[in-house]
Amino acid sequence: MAAYGPGFAAELGRRGFMPLSVEHQVRLLAHLSRWMHAHGLGVGQLIEARVDEFLTERRATYTALYSRRALRLLLGYLSGLGVLPVEEKPPSTSTELAVAGFERYLLAERGLLPKTTAAQVARVRRFLADYCPAEGVEQLTTAHVTRALLDEGADHAVSSVKRLGYTIKSFLRYAFLTGLIDRDLTGATVAVKSHQPSLLPVGISREQTTMLLAACDRGTMVGRRDYAVILLLARLGLRAIEVARLQLSDIDWHHGEIVVRGKGHRDERMPLPAEVGNALVDYLMGSRPTDAPELRAVFLAARAPRRPLDRVTVSSMIARTCQRAGIQPTGSHLLRHSLGEEMIRAEVPLPAIGQVLRHHDPLTTANYARVDVERLRSLALPWPAGDSQ
Repeated sequence: MAAYGPGFAAELGRRGFMPLSVEHQVRLLAHLSRWMHAHGLGVGQLIEARVDEFLTERRATYTALYSRRALRLLLGYLSGLGVLPVEEKPPSTSTELAVAGFERYLLAERGLLPKTTAAQVARVRRFLADYCPAEGVEQLTTAHVTRALLDEGADHAVSSVKRLGYTIKSFLRYAFLTGLIDRDLTGATVAVKSHQPSLLPVGISREQTTMLLAACDRGTMVGRRDYAVILLLARLGLRAIEVARLQLSDIDWHHGEIVVRGKGHRDERMPLPAEVGNALVDYLMGSRPTDAPELRAVFLAARAPRRPLDRVTVSSMIARTCQRAGIQPTGSHLLRHSLGEEMIRAEVPLPAIGQVLRHHDPLTTANYARVDVERLRSLALPWPAGDSQ
């Protein structure tokens, strides 16, 4: 492994790791190298089972860097060089083939995120393991689907039953369209009803948004980044994942527009207000890390390793900023709701609100009409006068 040490150290330094962290990682590489030499292994033989054996021995004598997480950087580097063995096992049964095809369908056709896809695939795999007939997916019936949902409801929350029902319905639709089953079983996934909270105002006020922005210390690199992120969420109604996906090439400075990469691989252009544009310039010119030029995402993590922000990081950042501002913790999506509610109060037509928020179903936009409490009160009939007896 000695041949990979200098390149690994240089890669860590390029990704923003401090010298002491680089030293610890190189020492870990050296230990792995000695262990491989003692067992007569080459890099091309470093399969997962061998990695587990190494970590077991390391735990016996070391008190740090003895988990798979500790080896993630090294294994990722070696994998990028193409020197690690490929251990992919092709599906061997009809059920595994169906699950693998469903996973590809969700990623390629539905445009779902990998994490969302993984969650749905896990539910389908559990459903098939417990309820699929031994003869295979093609022998599924409505009885199997109904039994799965009833059993889920026996010891799980209603929300869990709804998620499972939605996932099974999606899988059955895929199986029918691709010919895995010769009949449409989606009707067996009956809608699961649960108590829904009021759809009255769920966003935050304009004053709270101002407090949130003021809580960003624009004298620091992180503060300028967070300020620009919050403005994109609050002024343009972007989702957290859409902020995370924003690329440098998506900003058209000449025309004052940005490309928003939304759900289902739908890309849409939106005007870039001067306030948001100035915040982006402030961040890009003075705060965005420059030691990873190959990363084209607009917003990068401030700490090593250099990487684009993801949806979870954006949401966590909003929660921390709320704490500094002294307001109730707010999810990033509530800033999007706040924009919709503000446009309702300004009497912006619903079709225009749908365009700004990029809704593809008018019924989704119609929900925002419920937030105008004063106008809703005017629709209520007066209580009949007379004796309450």
